Amino acid sequence: MKTQLDSEFSITAAIDPTLIPRRVLYTGAQMPAIGLGTFGSDHVSASEVAAAVEGAAAVGYRHFDCASVYGNEHEIGYALRGIQRKQLWITSKLWNDKHGENDVVPSCRQSLADLRLDYLDLYLVHWPFPNYHAPGCDVNSRSKHAKPYIHTEYMKTWRKMETLVDLGLVRHIGTSNMTIPKLNLLLADARIKPAANEMELHPHFQQPELFEFVRNNAMVPVGYCPIGSPGRPERDRTPEDSAPTDDPVIVRIAERLGVHPAVVCVKWAVQRGQVPIPFSSNRSHYLSNLEGVVSEPLTDENMREINAIDRTCRLIKGQVFLWKEGQSWEDLWDLNGEITAP
Repeated sequence: MKTQLDSEFSITAAIDPTLIPRRVLYTGAQMPAIGLGTFGSDHVSASEVAAAVEGAAAVGYRHFDCASVYGNEHEIGYALRGIQRKQLWITSKLWNDKHGENDVVPSCRQSLADLRLDYLDLYLVHWPFPNYHAPGCDVNSRSKHAKPYIHTEYMKTWRKMETLVDLGLVRHIGTSNMTIPKLNLLLADARIKPAANEMELHPHFQQPELFEFVRNNAMVPVGYCPIGSPGRPERDRTPEDSAPTDDPVIVRIAERLGVHPAVVCVKWAVQRGQVPIPFSSNRSHYLSNLEGVVSEPLTDENMREINAIDRTCRLIKGQVFLWKEGQSWEDLWDLNGEITAP
């Protein structure tokens, strides 16, 4: 059964953005603790994503997680018109084929032009590998120019990311899909430290060691796939994958609260201290997620129960970023605590 608060939200069909919790970055800036992702998993058109952004803004979202490679920033720019810039938190990302020193600033400027913004709140290096692959390619696809993570090369990219801050084009810079060994190197060499790390986080893939490392180093953990990415492309699915929204613990808590299991996953994420960025083009779904974040919190017992269902089930494995034959996706993630050698 829904709470009285939930019923009131259903009637008003919008949430006051000031009720949404905030994460404070090391600069003192405040990021809304839930955002709307804008990756349509290759099956939602740019116009549909833009419509979802416009609808989400109307019901109270002020945080939108974008990326040049999603191919919809131009449309999203139109959808964001009419909201005061200072009320928004907009993230974008540098794609893998733009790691070159002469490509970083122009790529950011293109995202700004498409989004019709003067600055980005956060700009991330999307993946630490400069390995381009064609949109919609098979997981077995490999670029003949693919390279492993080479820290000296990554730092050339990072220096240009720092330049974006110097130029006033972005307020914060950060990382995505990184590991502890890679972050240790970056933190030692960066002039401007990463303010956030975006990473896969959901009840079946909690990454506790990386999660705590990120927070202990003054970065905000931003979690993609917070409900297990049920709409991810077929090419990214493997037989061992599991869905947190089907987990008996999540389902039981959802039944008690009278909400969809996805809402429980989002509530858990926010209470844990991460920033979930679920995507949905369905108004009732993205509204329910926002309602869940500002309604009665999960109990301490519920949080402990969910913490206990981690299956270390990575859903976005990144196979297309491998750089030589005979590798498995595990080589991307430094599972033994060391960066995989070239």
